[in-house]
Amino acid sequence: MSSSISLRYILTSRSIHWGIYSVPGWVPIGYYEEWYHWWIHNPAQPSNILWNYHRNTYGENVVYDDFITGFSGAKFNASQWINLFHDAGAKYFVIVTKHHDGFALFDTEDTTHRSSVHLGPKRDFLGELMSAAKEEHPDMKRGTYYSMPEWFNPAFKKYGFGNWPGGLARNAYNASKWEPYTGYIEGKDYLRDIQEAHMKILAEKYETDIMWCDIGGPNRTIEFASQWYNDAIKQNRQVAMNNRCGVAPDFDTPEYARFSSIQTKAWETNEGIDPYSYGYNRQTRDEDYRSAEAIIHSLVDIVSKNGNYLLNLGPTGEGEIIPAMVERLMEVGHWLSHSGECIYNTTYSFPGAEEKNLRFTTTPEAFCIISFSKPQEAFTDGGAAGPSSHDEVLQVQDPHSHDQQAPWEIYPVDGGSEEDDQGDPFKPRRGHALLVVERPVPILPRDDIYLLGGSGKPLKWKFKGNRLGIFVPTQELDRVSHAWAFKVEYA
Repeated sequence: MSSSISLRYILTSRSIHWGIYSVPGWVPIGYYEEWYHWWIHNPAQPSNILWNYHRNTYGENVVYDDFITGFSGAKFNASQWINLFHDAGAKYFVIVTKHHDGFALFDTEDTTHRSSVHLGPKRDFLGELMSAAKEEHPDMKRGTYYSMPEWFNPAFKKYGFGNWPGGLARNAYNASKWEPYTGYIEGKDYLRDIQEAHMKILAEKYETDIMWCDIGGPNRTIEFASQWYNDAIKQNRQVAMNNRCGVAPDFDTPEYARFSSIQTKAWETNEGIDPYSYGYNRQTRDEDYRSAEAIIHSLVDIVSKNGNYLLNLGPTGEGEIIPAMVERLMEVGHWLSHSGECIYNTTYSFPGAEEKNLRFTTTPEAFCIISFSKPQEAFTDGGAAGPSSHDEVLQVQDPHSHDQQAPWEIYPVDGGSEEDDQGDPFKPRRGHALLVVERPVPILPRDDIYLLGGSGKPLKWKFKGNRLGIFVPTQELDRVSHAWAFKVEYA
């Protein structure tokens, strides 16, 4: 058997960037807030906006590690977080267990004491979150983000590269002084005694399902992965590892970006609910966070191209997920509660993922058409508002037809006659909209079409010239917001 999770079957997720950097919680718009420690030093001079901000706000004698005491987690509630992820429709989550600053949210044992267990709040935040997930939503997959390098860990200096040089940082305001690396234990080989040891702790003690590495660089992933995957098979567990761990990737991870076409290999877009940062940035106004509609459209577009969507949240230093984020997540969760059939456990449609404002997904039992725009009322009783009959509308909608007079074949619901509820011939009247799909659709005469989130009644539809027309009462459309998912259910 395979030990690897297929992310196509767990889909939407939430990630959490939370650490020491959440205490200052400030960067210029457009910067990653979780890089606060790095930005202060690069460059360490007055031309640096963040360098000036830190000096003016905290003073030159306050160094990054002084924020550890402010990282209280006083408002952190593991159960509330897990229930929020669940209500938002997430099937897995990934929490940052250690970022590039080297501060961990789990029990690092004696590899280093630079963690929330040994310093600051003296709490095992990862352990609390994992336990809550197992107890309250055991079907939710549990993932752990882990930064492979560390900016200023002395033990990483021999392996340093680029923006991850290793070695202690000089004081940003007095280059003659070195900044402390609180909790550091001397005499460790970074790759063997810290990096690999941490990955084993996350796998064995915390039983992570997803090892979500970041940055890459020097690593001992082969040594770790060979044991992890073999253990997973013995335990009848499925696990996955991303492409940033160094070897054996199960999925790719474009960041604040996505593929424009279908990818046959599993992939996952990750981005923040903050359009510019993963970590909490108090500069971001409530109205500037991604809207529920933007999140839903991103999710649908990504899924239609065989991807997953990892949406990040940045809690405050106290562990609060602010109301503006919660409101958006709950709205997304509401949409998924009625339209999730076209998202979860689906795959891509071979003829293509999109057509204008439409996206397509499929399962063995159904085909989905998801519209980003609300179909507009197309049928009236005449007058300036629009054409006077459905035939005129269909001819207008079919400018390339070789036979403009050819009638659309109407497929009534339940295989009945072409009549409305009153027994009259079915002619859409005022209060009906028409959605036209200009591409091949796998549909046969006795198949039914439903608007997810609507009344649950099958809709009238026509098929003509390889074009599908779906007739929708506008009162049905009014039941749904943000995106309209039409499910073709095979007979």
